[in-house]
Amino acid sequence: MFTPLLRATLLSLALTAPAVADSSETLHQKDSMMTKIQFTFGSEVLTATLDDTTAGRDFAAMLPLELELTDYHDTEKIADLPRKLDTTGAPAAYKPETGDITLYAPWGNLAIFYKPFRKSNGLVRLGAFDGSLAPLLKAGDTPVRIEIAE
Repeated sequence: MFTPLLRATLLSLALTAPAVADSSETLHQKDSMMTKIQFTFGSEVLTATLDDTTAGRDFAAMLPLELELTDYHDTEKIADLPRKLDTTGAPAAYKPETGDITLYAPWGNLAIFYKPFRKSNGLVRLGAFDGSLAPLLKAGDTPVRIEIAE
């Protein structure tokens, strides 16, 4: 069926192709690069995981932070950050889901979504909460401390 030349070429490709890591190893590598953080609302603590991106790492470098989260459009809580984050390599737009931690780059503010929202230019995902958002859902301004989880 195969000519000797084609057979030799296929064998050569098979021998020189890079090995593919099994999915559990790849998953472990991804997990080890992500940063766990915590949000403290009074006595309640929520955990989250930052993405291994330029913006996610830059946000982690800014921690710990004491912020006042404010409701915005009955969809998200926002707070001003002390400085702009490096968004090198970030997509131009993002469609946030419930629990996403994002940066709205044009304003330089943190935006935490407790409801899904439409794809928006300038929105950069930083990470997401690991579970319940209950303390975040309280009406009005919400003081929070954000830090690297121990």
